[in-house]
Amino acid sequence: MNDNDLVDVAIVGAGPYGLSLAAHLRANGVSYRQFGVPMGLWRTAMPRGMYLKSQGFASNLSDPDGTHSLRNFCRDTGRTYADYGVPVSLDTFVSYGEWFRLDRGLEIDERLVTDVRRRDEHFDLTLADGEQVRARNVVVAAGVEHFARLPEVLDDLPTELCTHSSEHTDLSVFQDREVIVVGAGQSALETAALLHEHGARTQMLVRAGQLVWNGRPLLPDRPLLQRMREPEAGLGSGLSTWFYSEHPRVFRRLPKQTRVYRARTALGPAGAWWLRERVEGKFPVRLSHGIDWAVQDGHRVRLGVRANGHGRREFEADHVIGATGYPPSLARLSFLGPQLRSRLSTLAGTPRVGRDFQSSVPGLFFVGAVVAPEHGPVMRFVYGADYAVRQVSGRLSALRSRRMAVGGVGR
Repeated sequence: MNDNDLVDVAIVGAGPYGLSLAAHLRANGVSYRQFGVPMGLWRTAMPRGMYLKSQGFASNLSDPDGTHSLRNFCRDTGRTYADYGVPVSLDTFVSYGEWFRLDRGLEIDERLVTDVRRRDEHFDLTLADGEQVRARNVVVAAGVEHFARLPEVLDDLPTELCTHSSEHTDLSVFQDREVIVVGAGQSALETAALLHEHGARTQMLVRAGQLVWNGRPLLPDRPLLQRMREPEAGLGSGLSTWFYSEHPRVFRRLPKQTRVYRARTALGPAGAWWLRERVEGKFPVRLSHGIDWAVQDGHRVRLGVRANGHGRREFEADHVIGATGYPPSLARLSFLGPQLRSRLSTLAGTPRVGRDFQSSVPGLFFVGAVVAPEHGPVMRFVYGADYAVRQVSGRLSALRSRRMAVGGVGR
């Protein structure tokens, strides 16, 4: 290989963050190659019939000129849309991602990256078929599917009896079967609702003492004083949510442990307002029920539960679905070689990055949920993509300009 084979940027991942970054790099004339299945998480790790929790205005991919918004896509394709109050369906969002990719002329290599290594002044990437790619910079835009995790108490159950919610796209396969959903957040509540609506005999086990429901979105034309007291922002309403949504640059200045705690607990388990009527009174939701043990019992699963106010109880089901989150961890990004991972400075098991999202390894950038402890909870949502990719693309464009000024065009 010679320098002509060396691409400026390799993007690992083709979800909302990866597609947004590709659009900015292409507009800035930065050479790149992108790897991954377009909108793969949304296509293969979410059940059909699901809706996004974020409002329409907060579900845009980032593009340089603002022409490729979700609003414009829905207008052009005759789909229902509103900035506030109309949930965005999974089908609409996946189709929007495909429209964004095609209309902006983004080329994606759907082969997966299996290994990334630092070599001299560049990176070597190995693809699933063994091909090698060289890049001056790498941006990891991996989706949360890498971080899906079941509670340890369920780990030993076989997959035919217990799965993570991300493993299902079609919940109708559980029709007439008994299913227990473990969890209390949007994923758990919507999974349980969809199971019930597909004819499964559904119940939920919730460790917390109550469910939390988000309120209806606040109208943007409220009186000024009301808007100041409780602003409506990309991640919801309220002053703290506004801060997380709109000020990731300031979030970085908080003490380390505060950032770690807030990244983990802010915007905690809660259901969307529009989902509530599909849950309450539809199937049993057992609060204050923590699982102590789980065993296979023939073709069924048996759970031992510690229930506040009810002592110890046992439950049986044909299947258990753990909608138990995606805690980000650098160790779960297995395509990063061990030598490369050992060189990364970390914070709570995630890569430390600067304001430009560059890690302690020069030229290696991270965006998305894995950098929430650095830039805040907004990185767990599509809404964070605009801030992240503008910082990253600005830095990569500056590096390209500097290199061209020193070495001439094409170097």
